[in-house]
Amino acid sequence: MNGLRSARHPKSRKKITAGGIIISVILVLWSLIQVFPLYWMLTFSLKENAEIFGKNVIGLPIKWLWSNYTTALQSGNMFKYLLNSGIVTAATIAITVVAATAATYALTRMVWRGRKTVNSLFMLGITIPINAVILPVFLILSKMHITNYWALIIPYSAFALSMAVLISSSFMQGIPKELEEAACLDGCNIYSIFWHVILPLMRPALATLSIFIFLQSWNELMYAVIFISDSRYRTITVGIQNLSGSFTTDWGPIGAALVVATFPVLIIYAFFSSKIQESLVAGAIKG
Repeated sequence: MNGLRSARHPKSRKKITAGGIIISVILVLWSLIQVFPLYWMLTFSLKENAEIFGKNVIGLPIKWLWSNYTTALQSGNMFKYLLNSGIVTAATIAITVVAATAATYALTRMVWRGRKTVNSLFMLGITIPINAVILPVFLILSKMHITNYWALIIPYSAFALSMAVLISSSFMQGIPKELEEAACLDGCNIYSIFWHVILPLMRPALATLSIFIFLQSWNELMYAVIFISDSRYRTITVGIQNLSGSFTTDWGPIGAALVVATFPVLIIYAFFSSKIQESLVAGAIKG
């Protein structure tokens, strides 16, 4: 009977200890600390100046001013800047991902003279800070008369390429070569193997690359300020800087612009976070 009772009522309950309670409290407090800036920015964007500066700093808005978003998107031209950032970021991700995966395939799967030297050159690019070469890049683009979106897409893609090759290499080296040999026996050439065998297996790595490139391109300010003089091509970071100028007194639309610029990053990361974790774990195990 005792055996039957123990089988029916297994000891699956974990004991609540003081250490576990302390860890849980610390984790809850840490989560609140991380979420609070997002909460404050969201409520900040719906308040008037009187609430922002002392009357109601951290509470919910007394008067919900949704018009701040209308002001930011229309009067502040944030919608146009948001569209420009989307164009620049999407083009940078597409160019960098295709170039990085193709270069990685050539460096890790093909045998040719000088590939180690080329790989070293790619890794050397990681050591060059993007802001350290503003002047030479600006002179090159000026002589080529590039002042539109490509003035940002070209340098963003170039500086993201080295890190993209590094991440892709650690993942691609773990893909079994037998898959390529089987595809080759089925009549596939190099390009077919790359597009139909390698790339589908690298989806977690591609998601990781897309997130890293997205964060770099979306949040970059220095190049966007210096290289873009025409307001038609300004990005969201430059638009927020212009909106929060020296003579601005209405801070609600500035908060709305910050929400518009920040929350797309959080939404995209939420969709791709699982793929990023899979890529990092796979790269650590296979590498």
